[in-house]
Amino acid sequence: MTDTALPPSLAEIRDEFLELPEPDRLQLLLEFSQELPPVPAEYEGHPELYERVAECQSPVFIVVDVDEAGVVAMHATAPAEAPTTRGFASILAQGITGLTADEVLAIPADFPQSIGLTRVVSPLRVSGMTGMLMRAKRQVRAKTSA
Repeated sequence: MTDTALPPSLAEIRDEFLELPEPDRLQLLLEFSQELPPVPAEYEGHPELYERVAECQSPVFIVVDVDEAGVVAMHATAPAEAPTTRGFASILAQGITGLTADEVLAIPADFPQSIGLTRVVSPLRVSGMTGMLMRAKRQVRAKTSA
């Protein structure tokens, strides 16, 4: 992965994970799961506005907003009973929100593999985070080309 394409917000999160011994990384992921930002009021009760992340076994839904200045906000829902998946959603929502559309589109596809969790969680979980990132980037592309 090239650090030049990784925005500071995601590089900081990645570094936070990599500074920990592997067994402690899962605990940090669980902490992120408790920090998933709430969705804005306009999305409450409107599941049709979200996109389901099919790569996740748990019901995870995301929606990305891009404002007039090209600044992105990612919103996600994930059940509390799926803390690792919820943690991944939180990492992306916190790391992507506030970036420009170009910065989001430049995030390396292997970011989920770069945070040091591939030996701590199942490949299926990492695949779910990859799916979240792919869908966020696709939504950004769609909303900036419209």
